[in-house]
Amino acid sequence: MAAHNDLGKLGEDLAAGFLSDNGFTLLERNWRNRFEEIDIIAQKDDFLVIVEVKMRSNLTYGSPEEAISLRKQRNLVNAAEAYIREKNSDLETRFDVVTVIGSQEKHTIHHIPWAFSPFD
Repeated sequence: MAAHNDLGKLGEDLAAGFLSDNGFTLLERNWRNRFEEIDIIAQKDDFLVIVEVKMRSNLTYGSPEEAISLRKQRNLVNAAEAYIREKNSDLETRFDVVTVIGSQEKHTIHHIPWAFSPFD
């Protein structure tokens, strides 16, 4: 596996642990439909939470959240709609971002609830 894939998996593992530790129920990881992927799907209270995870080893190329373009947001919204239809979910949906900067040994995690809405 390429180094950036290893870093991405580590980021998703750390984000999943963080969310779980903070009261989220993890429903899916790396859920895919034909065209898109959602890193983490969780539930918190009465919300279905679609989580995009971005990890960087450092800030040389900018902050991780800067990598979530409008196109990526649209893809996440489309994937969320497919997931909601497939699971027949009636929960209110929100889109969160979890960023991880550093390494497995030393990292910081930043959770951004309601990072964007499908109407942005």
